[in-house]
Amino acid sequence: MLTVREAHARVIAAFAPLPGEIVSVADAVSRVLAKPPAARLTQPPADLSAMDGYAVRAADIPAAPATLTLVGQAPAGGSYDQALKPGEAVRIFTGAPLPMGADSIVIQEDTKADGAKITILEAPTPGRHVRKAGLDFSTGDVPFAAGRTLTARDVALLAAMNLPWVSVYRKPRVAILSTGDELVMPGEPVGRNQIVSSSGIAVAALVRGWGGEPTLFDIARDDAELIQGRIAAGAQHDLLITLGGASVGDHDLVQDALKAQGFAMDFWRIAMRPGKPLMFAARDRARVLGLPGNPVSTMVCALLFVRPALERLLGQSGDLISTQPAQLAIDVKANDTREDYVRSRLSRGADGTTIVEPHKVQDSSMLSVLAGSDALLVRPAHDPARKAGETVQIIELAGVAGGY
Repeated sequence: MLTVREAHARVIAAFAPLPGEIVSVADAVSRVLAKPPAARLTQPPADLSAMDGYAVRAADIPAAPATLTLVGQAPAGGSYDQALKPGEAVRIFTGAPLPMGADSIVIQEDTKADGAKITILEAPTPGRHVRKAGLDFSTGDVPFAAGRTLTARDVALLAAMNLPWVSVYRKPRVAILSTGDELVMPGEPVGRNQIVSSSGIAVAALVRGWGGEPTLFDIARDDAELIQGRIAAGAQHDLLITLGGASVGDHDLVQDALKAQGFAMDFWRIAMRPGKPLMFAARDRARVLGLPGNPVSTMVCALLFVRPALERLLGQSGDLISTQPAQLAIDVKANDTREDYVRSRLSRGADGTTIVEPHKVQDSSMLSVLAGSDALLVRPAHDPARKAGETVQIIELAGVAGGY
């Protein structure tokens, strides 16, 4: 069987970035940049006052107190358009441009006004309370590289740079197909031998959170012709995700249906737990990831393989999700031949160290355990027995983008 890293490498190698599209900057949050945006203006466009007070020439006030003559004012949205002469001051407000010749602002609390005579009580230095032209950005500045997922803060900056439109990667279109006679949708009558399908809904939510556009197909019953039809429709998307039916039992029909549609199987088993029956197939530009049917296996495999595939489609690295160190809270037994992703709780030691404690029950059908987990403890294949206090590697679920 392939290792997780071998399978991951094969998956991301099969995907390339999608074309870009132009969207309004107002709709660009959470989208991924396809082209680096460049500022269309300089901000501030001129030296501006950062405070309410008086614009002065610092050279006129070598020491305080000193008295200057008020010759005009510069309100926000207005300006004083004459050059400031020696001994003169201009009343100025926050955001107004400095008059020509002025190089400092004296805040109004440090002055005393008597008609047109302004007494300066504290000597300023050049540049005091002045926002220099270009302090924020200048025309042509490129703040972000392609591949960046835009935050609300990023969008605010792009709007300030006078960019009404930005180029982003098209959202990956992802079809999601659950198969099996035993499945019903939430709210439907549940028969004696049936279970409520949650995996498709979970994967759709993850795809949406990771920047894709999911299409959740109706559950396909165990009928070869029906499954072939759904696969044909799903193959029109950027990625088809199948859930269940990818093993080799008599009722696992997905592999046969894919082969009948001309798909070549890359792999269908990997050395991990949960998630051994993971499948990957391709035909021309169509790609299929077959995830296990058990809901916990589905979500762990989605994190390790669907997320990187979507990243690649969005012009990003598609790296395997990173881990971080933690200390074991309890002893654990030696691991077997499969890399194990152990559902766990986290706590903090007195010194701030991250402490990880695996749940006692790890059944891949138990969503309650996954929902109550803070992390996945990653145990390599053949990892020896570990004692409490040893350093191990975890995936902290709170740090996974997209609402995992």
